[in-house]
Amino acid sequence: MKKPKKTKKKISMFTKSGLKQVIIVTLIGIGCLLVLHWLTDASRNVHVIPYTTFLNTVEQGLVKEVRVEGQIVYGRYKDGNKFETVIADNPGNWDLLRRHGVECVVGATVSYYNYWIICIFLLGLLVLAFIWYMMRQARNMGGGGNNIFTMGKSRARMFLPSTIKENFDSVAGAAEAKEELKDVIDFLRNPKKYQRLGAKITRGVLLIGEPGNGKTLLARAVAGEANCPFFAVSGSEFIEVFVGVGAGRVRDLFTQARKHAPSIIFIDEIDAVGRHRGSGLGGGNDEREQTLNQLLTEMDGFATAETPVIVLAATNRPDVLDKALLRPGRFDRRVMVPFPDLASREEILRVHIRNVKIDDSVDVKKIARGTPGFSGADLANLINEAAIIASKTNEPAVTIFHIEEARDKILLVKEVKTTVMSAEEKNIVAYHESGHALVRLLLPEHTDPLHKVTIVPRGKALGVTHSMPDREKYLTSKEEMLASVMAALGGRAAEEVVFNKLTTGAYSDFKGATQIARSMICDYGMDADIGLIQYQVDHADIPYSDKTAEKIDDAVKKIVDTCYAKAVALLRDNRDKLDLLAQTLLEKETLYAGDIYTLLGIEPRAEHRFV
Repeated sequence: MKKPKKTKKKISMFTKSGLKQVIIVTLIGIGCLLVLHWLTDASRNVHVIPYTTFLNTVEQGLVKEVRVEGQIVYGRYKDGNKFETVIADNPGNWDLLRRHGVECVVGATVSYYNYWIICIFLLGLLVLAFIWYMMRQARNMGGGGNNIFTMGKSRARMFLPSTIKENFDSVAGAAEAKEELKDVIDFLRNPKKYQRLGAKITRGVLLIGEPGNGKTLLARAVAGEANCPFFAVSGSEFIEVFVGVGAGRVRDLFTQARKHAPSIIFIDEIDAVGRHRGSGLGGGNDEREQTLNQLLTEMDGFATAETPVIVLAATNRPDVLDKALLRPGRFDRRVMVPFPDLASREEILRVHIRNVKIDDSVDVKKIARGTPGFSGADLANLINEAAIIASKTNEPAVTIFHIEEARDKILLVKEVKTTVMSAEEKNIVAYHESGHALVRLLLPEHTDPLHKVTIVPRGKALGVTHSMPDREKYLTSKEEMLASVMAALGGRAAEEVVFNKLTTGAYSDFKGATQIARSMICDYGMDADIGLIQYQVDHADIPYSDKTAEKIDDAVKKIVDTCYAKAVALLRDNRDKLDLLAQTLLEKETLYAGDIYTLLGIEPRAEHRFV
């Protein structure tokens, strides 16, 4: 019932705000039309005729009235048509007009030429009224108006300290980034503390991190902690099709910020305006580069003001920024906002479950362990998706099963219920996934713990084997990388051991195994023959010879072939476990690590399952 009321209110507000404008524009349009009609009416059917024709029409009784000004006569026929002529200075003309009953007016105050003057004057008044109205509308719309009168105004939105509710307590994780930003806050709170010793705080702070890691939230938290005005704008809002508009907006933005100093300017996605100069199609004179030049001047130019204005900017592409923007005196402090680690993910999850009804059995620490590589936005989406899934089935609270389903949906998309596999295909998929899982279980020292195995199709994957890190890893050994290659090839190895046939199901496995092997050779120097030289095959500016390329290919092939042979041998030696796991998986479709440990009689490494 509340939604229809809200909609109705919006419609009525729109009608009130737009009705006045519609009426004014309509009246101005009608006035212009009336003036144009008057102009055309004044000049319509006015025929210039010779003097003799005038005398003849009078004698024929066709003339109704005339107005005489000197020797110029303006007249109207009895049929309504108008005429104009010049007559001779002859007293007999008056007798002729009087005899034929023509109404005469001598020295009329309003002539047809005067009509034109009056009409042009009225039309000019209407045009001036229209211009005044448009300028008044432009002033009412303010700097954000998308019109010619406000095009050079900044589109930044100013937030007063009373409207900013965020502070560092609102930002979970990102401990190092918050520590870096405390200097900025302290300077804005107490600038004299630094000025007494001659210290100068940085003018610009660049927040660098992948999307979703909380760069914008950190900027708002800085404004909230510093208790000062906050100007927020996107880099793309400076750019306009008209040259010079972006530079004008930059000037206006800094002018406003200095009026409210101490203050903070936050430019989101600064790479939209701060890219390397000379890379655009317009050369050095295009609009983007002029905007960048103005930004450089405002931050640290010849006439830079000493007012305490801090510029925060955010980007996930620091490599494309112009060098002049990153030099000392401008954005010389760079704050990394990385993906959250295990402790930070736990903090972020606890923030997002505050407003969600969560079952008491949910272990937040295990959820954090099972979401490596998730950004803060991903974790928020995980909890929201879990709440949606629980709401669909009218559950009283969100359980770990709903969070597990949401995690699979985010990583692998939603379960595909329309995929119908034949018994033979399902059997191959079961052995394929069992091969992945068993290789991982039989290499406990160098692989992440198993989490679950499923043959329920999701997206393009007909089955999935999940692992869950038991700790936060910052280094990976050669043995661990080789074990990862073996685990990736375990599916194809199981197909060969059991069916002695090859299918297309291992495509993504081969891709992953090849990438790991190539990284070992080209990036990490883990092959004695290739040596410790880094070969970045994706960069043309680091070339190497064809002979070296052949050696790299041979080394990658050797790693993959060796790992595959070991995986085949491992599964053949444990064929009984492979068969048991595959048959149970065919029956239950999804098995968790604890169930698999019990089924195969393998001692579990730890409790790794969500549920």
